[in-house]
Amino acid sequence: MLTELLYRIRPARPQAHLFEVEIEIPAVTAEQVTLSMPAWIPGSYMIRDFARHLLRLEAMTAAGHPLDCVKLDKQTWVCPSAGESFSVRYLVYAWELSVRTAHLDQTHAYFNGPNLLLCVHELRQRPCRIELLAPPESLGREWRVATSLQPDVVDQRGFGLYRAADYADLIDHPVEMGQFDEIGFVVEGVEHRMVIAGRQHADLDRLAADLPRICATHAAMFGELPIDRYLFLVTAVGDGYGGLEHRYSTSLICARDDLPHPRDTTLTDGYRRFLALCSHEYFHLWNVTRIRPQAFMDGGLDREVHTRTLWAFEGITSYYDELALVRSGCIDAKGYLGMLAATITRLMRTPGRAVQTLAESSFDAWTKLYKQDENAPNAIISYYVKGAIVALALDLTIRRDTHGACSLDDVMRALWERHGRSGLGVSEHGVERLASEVSGLDLDGFFAESLEGVADPDLAGLLAEVGVAMRLRPQAGPKDLGGCVDQLAPWSARPTLALRLRVGTGEALVQHVIRGGAAERAGIAPGDVIVAIEGLRVTAERLDTLVERTASASGISVHLFRRDELLELRAFPEPAQADTCDLMLVESVSDSVASARARWLTGGG
Repeated sequence: MLTELLYRIRPARPQAHLFEVEIEIPAVTAEQVTLSMPAWIPGSYMIRDFARHLLRLEAMTAAGHPLDCVKLDKQTWVCPSAGESFSVRYLVYAWELSVRTAHLDQTHAYFNGPNLLLCVHELRQRPCRIELLAPPESLGREWRVATSLQPDVVDQRGFGLYRAADYADLIDHPVEMGQFDEIGFVVEGVEHRMVIAGRQHADLDRLAADLPRICATHAAMFGELPIDRYLFLVTAVGDGYGGLEHRYSTSLICARDDLPHPRDTTLTDGYRRFLALCSHEYFHLWNVTRIRPQAFMDGGLDREVHTRTLWAFEGITSYYDELALVRSGCIDAKGYLGMLAATITRLMRTPGRAVQTLAESSFDAWTKLYKQDENAPNAIISYYVKGAIVALALDLTIRRDTHGACSLDDVMRALWERHGRSGLGVSEHGVERLASEVSGLDLDGFFAESLEGVADPDLAGLLAEVGVAMRLRPQAGPKDLGGCVDQLAPWSARPTLALRLRVGTGEALVQHVIRGGAAERAGIAPGDVIVAIEGLRVTAERLDTLVERTASASGISVHLFRRDELLELRAFPEPAQADTCDLMLVESVSDSVASARARWLTGGG
């Protein structure tokens, strides 16, 4: 007698991007069974309505008699059961290549559970199995399976039966089918794997040497590794970046040029970015997948679940992802300061930091951060970016005011002990209260200003306490994000219109107009295409140069197309804002400052 739910997944029609899903549902006492598809996926805070890709749902009894399923809303169905087992079958269209969704073609199959797997509400706590079937033989002879699901009965290629504790566990293991490269390594006695799908020529040996150091650094900070297996699922593409955390794995997408090449003799910016991405998602093993907001434990996947705490779960993670690179020895101190300077620059170039608080950014992620429009830089702030900077400020504040006796590391360990190990959710102000408790400091003022206010933290003063000099200067060019410098040289501000162009179009297509700047006052708007400055033709590459060379007290003439109408406006360029961060490692510092810097950058006591 069937007692477990059985999900059966087949990449049935790769050319049409269609998965076939069948669910065998055991008998329940209720007269009807409710089925629903999640509206969002944990870790990505936007309603995505996965059910919109579901096609032709059918249900029938074990004897083969059709059942009449009724759709209640955009993602919910009810089926009569009458105490008998029955099955449900449907197709899912999968043609979005991202870490959040599902993708199927002749080269591979990838899916996240919330995209494909209906929840059987009456049995959501019951153990279940999932059978992964190979695609048509003509396509899948060399395909293999990569997933962190627990195998039950599988063949050498990984096709077959896997098991899950319940529905929540079932949908927390993304699956890759196809051809891929693979490496393995061990951290704290736990087997780790990385599989890389997509065409690439990565230096797998270098990855196998660097990744264990990063993983071990995070495990050492928390004092334990709460897993018995781990999988990095990587998709390499021409241009892409992103990650999504899971309890035993992560899905990553990256530009293939970000992966290390066997002929690379240095640490490229792209590879440094990729290592930071791996570090970020691995840190989530503790922070957010096990140390969880209470709001997520109380909510569901059918609607938005609001919390003001994302600054801690994503922002603190964003702070540690790069810090772990220097602590693990993958980069040196100057390399880390260069990455930190770029983060500070991104914060300073967001006027929305004076409009939206960090707590509001967390709460409104569903409708603002994940649904940005042309005015987003003026209206919002990222809880990733500002959250990382506030985490830095919190760490340095605790270190300074406790004279090195305590740090944010201690707060994270306390969060793990109190909430991660126990499964007790973190309340809306739980991180703040625990930080004060662990440090013994009154941090109410710090958090009121950092989370509920819009003032910039005193980074220059805090960094000086660890022997790092900071200054802000105007941007020198479109690719200038600041960095770590040997000396803080003089600078001058060039004239600018204070706007941002859409990348990759070639033409000067305005994407963002910065609030209060020359472009806004002149009436230039997002979507405008600037074609001439002072009668000279403009391209995206030439705009800044022409503005700088033609700027005068009487202003400049700007010709642009708005839709299909040609307009002439007069603009008055102004000196660029000092929004680009340079950091410098101060060599001549006192022993106490040198010791504080060493403890910060190494994680030592």
